[in-house]
Amino acid sequence: MKLGRLGVWYSTDKLNGAQLGDLAKTIEKNGYSAFWYPESRGYESMSLATYLLSKSEKLVIGSSIANIYARDPYTARRAMVSLNDWFGGRFILGLGVSHIPMVEGLRGHRYDKPLGTMRAYLDGIHKDLPDAAQAPVVVAALGPKMLELSAEKSMGAVPYNVTPKHTAQAAKILGPNKILAVEQKVTIETDPVKARALGRKELSRYMVLPNYRNNWLREGFSEADLADGGSDRFIDAMCLWGDAATVKKGLRAHFDAGATHVCLQPVHTDGDFAARDKMLAALADT
Repeated sequence: MKLGRLGVWYSTDKLNGAQLGDLAKTIEKNGYSAFWYPESRGYESMSLATYLLSKSEKLVIGSSIANIYARDPYTARRAMVSLNDWFGGRFILGLGVSHIPMVEGLRGHRYDKPLGTMRAYLDGIHKDLPDAAQAPVVVAALGPKMLELSAEKSMGAVPYNVTPKHTAQAAKILGPNKILAVEQKVTIETDPVKARALGRKELSRYMVLPNYRNNWLREGFSEADLADGGSDRFIDAMCLWGDAATVKKGLRAHFDAGATHVCLQPVHTDGDFAARDKMLAALADT
């Protein structure tokens, strides 16, 4: 599977079917190689992948992530194999352990120890596959041990809410010939007050989740940086802003740190899809 330098990550829960199809076409038209989507309270992950694949011709569609508590490994494996058979090998199964509220509160499951649970799940995914080493599976890995597991049991990692410093550490742990697809929030807005307000709004739902908070502390941010919606230093790292040239420079920092693919997430005022599409066009040649 060929995964180019740039992709797009977008919260698909915000869109209806027609809007999803339009976004897939816009991403493809601008030359991005992949469209990554989450699984939260909206669309079921494998159903959404089928729809997005049907609305595109060359785009790689990647789950970022499919929650491992939402379906058993056998079901996920059969979905992965089926989608790649039907759509010319254009689906990447990105897997994650998700977060306690989405597992225990939303689904009513018990949230087990992340590392052991993911290891067992990956073993189940690869069971009975004729060429398991080539299965298009990546893992949402943040900490060193999960990154090591990603290198051992998958094609690579899809870290979310990270900086180039984390990218460099992840690249070292993963080693060569692995996918390192890094998500980065962006907004083309030169007013610092407006830009940071957009960033804080987008990041607010993540600030209460221990998995992310613990990783930000490992990266060198302080508790003070994570208080009261996030310090300017923290917001500027999590959501690149400025003119297109400034944002492109920030995206390239991930490549310089060892990323093989960067999936940019356009951050904009709710419903302002024109601003989103303008950003995608402006940043396509990063």
